[in-house]
Amino acid sequence: MEGVQIVGSLDFATLLFILFVVFFIGLVFHLQKEGRREGFPLESDETGKLESIGVTWMPAAKTYKLADGRSVVKPDGQRDASLADRFKRLAPWAGAPIQPVGDPMQSGIGPGAYAMREDVPDLTHENLPKIVPLSILPAFSVAEQDSDPRGMDVVGADGVSAGKVTEIWVDRAEALVRYYEVELSAGGRKVLLPYAFANVKGKAGRVIVPSILASQFAGIPAHASPHQVTRLEEDRISANYGAGTLYATSDRSEPWL
Repeated sequence: MEGVQIVGSLDFATLLFILFVVFFIGLVFHLQKEGRREGFPLESDETGKLESIGVTWMPAAKTYKLADGRSVVKPDGQRDASLADRFKRLAPWAGAPIQPVGDPMQSGIGPGAYAMREDVPDLTHENLPKIVPLSILPAFSVAEQDSDPRGMDVVGADGVSAGKVTEIWVDRAEALVRYYEVELSAGGRKVLLPYAFANVKGKAGRVIVPSILASQFAGIPAHASPHQVTRLEEDRISANYGAGTLYATSDRSEPWL
């Protein structure tokens, strides 16, 4: 056959372009795998079976050395099934909706979902607990132009008082308020109220919490230490207030139209 060319118009520029395309495709595969190393569902949405580590889209296990001397392996092939009995899937196909079983405020799904973070406090660069009560930080105080919520009633979405603010928890690294500590009227237990879920009404002397009812403060998870809060505790506490935006009352989870 005349005129057949094996190389054709292949030149150096074309070769570089082909190499770039191959490299880019490989980079996409690599980033997709690395993105599933931590915090990604490692199980089939249909069967619930865990995906095999180091196969196809799952990266091979890698050991990381942390600043405190500990080592962790990611992905670890482990699955937390502590919430598995608190919800059910409405259909057998992938992406099917799920609904709570039992108390929806404790189901850990939807706006009440949370990550199983380490049960250790977040630390500053000086290895000090980052979020702590204002009372142990003598250099911190409430600005004169702001309302000090300590002593104010905490009122739920139903207009009923759940307790009083007894303390402010601040992020010492960012100099920001993170939580209010609330002593509940029923039982005297103290729980944390995330700053983002509270509306301080200084003139009225009240802190409004529209996400949950006064009675639902009793279900807020406790923090083990009076002087620090762990990452896991933070997620679980915030999840309860988040769950209230949809599940606090039956009408909130119903269609608007």
